[in-house]
Amino acid sequence: MKLKLPDFKYETKLWRRGYKYIGGVDEVGRGSFAGPLVAGCVVFRKNQEINVAINDSKKLTQKMREKANEWIKNNALAYGIGRASVSEINKFGITKATNLAFRRSITDCQNNAGLKIDYLLIDAFYVPYVKGLRRKNQMPVVKGDTKSISIAAASIIAKVYRDALMARLSRNPKYKKYKWDKNKGYGTKEHRKAIDRYGKSRLHRVSFLLEFD
Repeated sequence: MKLKLPDFKYETKLWRRGYKYIGGVDEVGRGSFAGPLVAGCVVFRKNQEINVAINDSKKLTQKMREKANEWIKNNALAYGIGRASVSEINKFGITKATNLAFRRSITDCQNNAGLKIDYLLIDAFYVPYVKGLRRKNQMPVVKGDTKSISIAAASIIAKVYRDALMARLSRNPKYKKYKWDKNKGYGTKEHRKAIDRYGKSRLHRVSFLLEFD
């Protein structure tokens, strides 16, 4: 059976309803033990031709993600990145921090291209308090990064950005022992052993480690 890939089904329906700038939004790092949460937002042109593999970022190899990331940034109408820091995750909790990252990615996307998104497609969530984009202008799509090209593209640019960030942090002598370049901050067996041995760093998420303890 041929694997079903994300397409423009959702976007096409919205374009036909008169919406012009449809933003796909997704996040990465929500379940990580350490590091920021990162969201991406991507807007494609109507009838955009796709000349690269775009899918749920977890289903692509690193090389495929990096190729797609470059293509998206060169060909999408607009894209943006938003971060929620570890301190914000610790202070507000993961849900509010996720929404912060979503809103920042949407703002960054709009500012980068000087446009106003008029509809959002989001992987599974509504995003509260987005100026001009109430719930009637949002559609949460369960497993959206496997169904919508725009959401899948957002997941790719967010993951490539976050993976590179965690790799850079891992080169810092203070964090090298946690091997974030390999585990990206997730709770792998190796990462858990390092936390047991060395304790947590300031870039670890307190509530996540309490659950681990």
